[in-house]
Amino acid sequence: MRLALKVDVDTLRGTREGVPALVDLFRRHGVGATFLFSLGPDHTGRAIRRAFRPGFLGKVRRTGVVEHYGVKTLLYGTLLPGPDIGRRAGDVMRMTRDAGFDTGIHCWDHVRWQDGVAAADAAWTAREMRMACERYTDVFKEPPRTHGAAGWQMNLHALRLTQRLGFDVCSDGRGTHPHLPFWNAEPVRCPQFPTTLPTLDELIGLDGVDASNVADRLLGLTEAPAPAGHVFTLHAELEGMRLLPVIEQLVAGWKAQGWSPVSLRSLHASVEPFALPRCAVGIGSVPGRSGTLFVQQGPFPGEALPRAA
Repeated sequence: MRLALKVDVDTLRGTREGVPALVDLFRRHGVGATFLFSLGPDHTGRAIRRAFRPGFLGKVRRTGVVEHYGVKTLLYGTLLPGPDIGRRAGDVMRMTRDAGFDTGIHCWDHVRWQDGVAAADAAWTAREMRMACERYTDVFKEPPRTHGAAGWQMNLHALRLTQRLGFDVCSDGRGTHPHLPFWNAEPVRCPQFPTTLPTLDELIGLDGVDASNVADRLLGLTEAPAPAGHVFTLHAELEGMRLLPVIEQLVAGWKAQGWSPVSLRSLHASVEPFALPRCAVGIGSVPGRSGTLFVQQGPFPGEALPRAA
């Protein structure tokens, strides 16, 4: 049973501090993972605009945003200029690849993508994705093949570009199993491996869950076998720092349950991509997270669930 670990890296601090800590942890446990990097400016401070979104301030209070981002990061893009992550931390990105881990694109500018892509036109979307691809190629000296959208935010233009820009593994949304996406009946050939499990920040602070018992809560959701495997998303800024001990508990717990923590590319290799079921995708929501996300909405009639090899 394969459980893919997908690490979203949003900030300069997360790249420099959280990523090396997770690389060390995963190597000690002998497991795989995919690291998805934000490659352009760190404008984390501009996320303050989300304060007016229903549920956002509640999440801030529950998960201790100031603790895991740090005051300096929360000023980037407002009182402090946003540092260029790809230029200042490219060495960490290459170290991650050289340590044997799958790498890919999260975005160019995390806040701009997460807050702007839903309503963006084709030109805006193409510019953001091409800048990320060009910087990734500059850092790694090879083109990107894996894409996982910032904030699980996508539009139809971005979906089309996943195939045009040469990606073969995408984990852009939330859902239940790997699939070939159809947006308003338009097919996209690049397969999606959606996040299937709730994130720690979606669980902590609700229903009596805190950092001391969140691993047990999540392990309870993976006790039963899942034919198509799972994808769990963690963040370098949270699980790579303050909640690193929780990830250690989870990795050990998943291995005890019989799961093999792997990269997205390993999960992709366990199925026949173009034999995956076709599923409608669109905009929806998930418990514990504010706003709307890119979500898997359901299979076409007669489509069967994939089974991992």
